[in-house]
Amino acid sequence: MTMVQLLFYLIGFIALASALFVAATKNVIRSVFMFFVTLMALAGLYVLALADFIAITQIVIYVGGILVLILFAFMLSGRENLAVLEQQSNRFINARKLPALLLAVLFFVVMVNILFKTDINNLTWVKKSIALKNTITPGNVMVNNIGINLMSRYLLPFEAISILLMMALVGAAHLSRKEKKA
Repeated sequence: MTMVQLLFYLIGFIALASALFVAATKNVIRSVFMFFVTLMALAGLYVLALADFIAITQIVIYVGGILVLILFAFMLSGRENLAVLEQQSNRFINARKLPALLLAVLFFVVMVNILFKTDINNLTWVKKSIALKNTITPGNVMVNNIGINLMSRYLLPFEAISILLMMALVGAAHLSRKEKKA
């Protein structure tokens, strides 16, 4: 086993374990901090996949922006709101969680189906990567290609993500505002 494989398994385990902790814990503050660990582990996986631009984007936007926004929302919210969140039922499966559980199972079935039906060795980008011996030369300018594709081919998804981030900002501002007591 090479060092890169060992690092991949270690970082993958950290990402999965922290994501499971985020989903399973009742303490909201601990969940947010473990979400930080999950996002950083994903950035580490991007670095191992030689996607350094995506890794930096992951850290700057999600860790530096969204996670800090979520932290401020929880810090500015009252203790009453956090206490209500922590007093939810302990049962893993109940009637309120059934739609989410069904959606997760459906997603898992689709992912397993795709995994078994895809012939990875015959994908064009895998063949090209094997032909190039999986190396990226210093002369390749990938950031320019990313910028051109973001502003032409992927403009609609790029704008959809910006609207999603704006909705997260508005939601965090709504959670952080103090309500007047009557």
